[in-house]
Amino acid sequence: MRAGIVFTLLLITAGTLPAQDRGTDAANPVSQAIRNSWKNAKRNITESAEQMAEADYSFKPVDSVRTFGQILAHVAGASYVYCSGARREKSPFSEGDFEKTATTKAAIVKALGDSIAYCDAAFDALTDASAGELVANPFGEGQFARATALLNNTNHLNEHYGNLVTYFRIKGMVPPSSRR
Repeated sequence: MRAGIVFTLLLITAGTLPAQDRGTDAANPVSQAIRNSWKNAKRNITESAEQMAEADYSFKPVDSVRTFGQILAHVAGASYVYCSGARREKSPFSEGDFEKTATTKAAIVKALGDSIAYCDAAFDALTDASAGELVANPFGEGQFARATALLNNTNHLNEHYGNLVTYFRIKGMVPPSSRR
C-alpha cells in the first residue's frame, strides 16, 4: 500500500517539474523526485524573498491575511516542524516563532535560509528505502511515512508561494517562476 502511494506521488511530482530541474538517481528514483520538487519549491520561495523590496514586506491585500513578510516567516517556522519530523528530532523552532520575532527583511530572509538549510539535510538524506519509514507526525498524533513529512513541507511552500504570486501581481510585479 505504502509503495503504491509513494509511486503515485512520484508520478505527480515528476510531472510538475520543468525538464531541466529533474535530477536523476537510478538507485533512488522516488526520493530523487521528492528532492526535485523540494528544489523547485525552495527556489520559488527564496527568489520571492529576495525579489520583494523591504518596504513591501509589510504589504497585505486585506486586513484578514498575513503580510508578505509574515508568510515567509510562517513558512520558515513550519519548515522546521515538518523537517524535524522527517529527521526524527525535536523541532528547534515552533511554527509561529519567526512570525513573532523576525520583523525585518534581513531577519526573515535569514530565518528562511536557515530553515531551508535545515530541511536540505532531511531531503539529502532521503532514499527510497527511508522514504517509507514511519516517523512521528510533527503536527499531531500518530505516524506516517518520512516522505509524507517532506512532501507536506514542499506542498506547504507551494501553497504559500501561490499567496506570494498573488501579492506580486497585485503590486504589478512578475513573480519569480514567471520570470524564468
